[in-house]
Amino acid sequence: ADAVNWAMEGEARSLFASSAPMMPVGPTRTLTVPKEFPQLAKQLCASRAPDAFDLAYRLLLRLSDTPRLLRSRADPDVCRAEELAKNIRRDMHKMKAFVRFREVTPKGAARRQFLSWFEPDHRIEELIAGFFARRFGDMDWVIVTPEVTTRFKDGNITQEAIASARLDLSDDTEALWQTYYANIFNPARLKIKAMQAEMPKKYWKNLPEAELIPGLIAKAEAQVAAMQTTAPTLAPMRAERVLDRVRDNQRATTLGMPALLQELKGCARCPLSGTATQVVPGEGPARADLMIVGEQPGDQEDLAGRPFVGPAGQLFDDLAAEAGLDRSSAYVTNAVKHFKFQVRGKRRIHQTPTAHEISHCRWWLEREIAEVQPQLILGLGATAALALTGNGKGILKRRGRVEPGKMGVPVFLTLHPSSLLRQPDPTTKAQQRAAFIDDLSQVAKIRASLQAVAEAG
Repeated sequence: ADAVNWAMEGEARSLFASSAPMMPVGPTRTLTVPKEFPQLAKQLCASRAPDAFDLAYRLLLRLSDTPRLLRSRADPDVCRAEELAKNIRRDMHKMKAFVRFREVTPKGAARRQFLSWFEPDHRIEELIAGFFARRFGDMDWVIVTPEVTTRFKDGNITQEAIASARLDLSDDTEALWQTYYANIFNPARLKIKAMQAEMPKKYWKNLPEAELIPGLIAKAEAQVAAMQTTAPTLAPMRAERVLDRVRDNQRATTLGMPALLQELKGCARCPLSGTATQVVPGEGPARADLMIVGEQPGDQEDLAGRPFVGPAGQLFDDLAAEAGLDRSSAYVTNAVKHFKFQVRGKRRIHQTPTAHEISHCRWWLEREIAEVQPQLILGLGATAALALTGNGKGILKRRGRVEPGKMGVPVFLTLHPSSLLRQPDPTTKAQQRAAFIDDLSQVAKIRASLQAVAEAG
């Protein structure tokens, strides 16, 4: 590499270049480089830095002997190459952002035609041409730079090395565009350094709105002061949203259960409403001393529109009957009202609701509790525990306990019956079944005690 000097054709030769350079003759060898080098070399060859070509050639030879060289960020050649490549990528990004096409379609043309002028810092015309061909493939266009003219016509790209002066591309739409830009300019959010970092001054001469910027900046401080003086005294939008929620809560608590269930059918408080077949409301007596809260509807509940009709619900009915718990006189519902699932083949596989989804649906659960006014709530599983108590962790340690609920109603926690269906070991399944029946028996006893107290009162 030290024996070769690289230069663009037509440039002045180096002071130390020989008048009759002789290439050293050596054995022929095959050069092998990593797959990331060709792209890096293309970017280096587009650079106007005086050492770019020498650097690319030097890396080519070094990589043939040291294939992992590009991974050494401490190597001076690699560090310099990354610096130059970063400059090229930045220049390409600016060209994508600041090329402005002007329509020059003649009458009767089959395709619309556009013309643009741009002054890149580096020789990036060949690297960037493909982007514009993909982005504007439905029209013919010409991008002129000081050194290269790129044409795209009928789906074909051609490039010529033509020296060109800056084009005058003003048209009738510039005044309209400047009016629009001046009206959307927000003086209160002016950050001059950030603006110039994204739109450097060197590009301003090619942008019609740029001539307005100095005047807009000069007037910004006075405009902000005027905006503050004339600012309205209305409450902020977030305050209105809070008031809307308060009014919604008040309205929901006075409508009664039939109206609440009708309103629930149109629920779109979270994305689950967009994938489920229908909302699955609770069912049972309008006034019940016991409320049973599960996780969410399953596949069969989603299709039927009723809670606890699938395999887990049927198992719960059987175990409740063994425990002496009358499910028919209880109000049954779920913490989440829409079925969350993942499609696998022809099946819809249950997915556990997130805390965000549970939080959105708690609004309906609290309204149901307010309408039913239960004396005791049976929470089945971690999702129900989170919705009712604010804590869904450690359900195995908490099962069989009565905890205070967020709505002031005591909550008896146990596992969800679906956990029994998923248990593969027969012995463990039998033990869990017996424990679940014992939990339901405790609920039945607590319920009877509350009924006795109510009758005595």
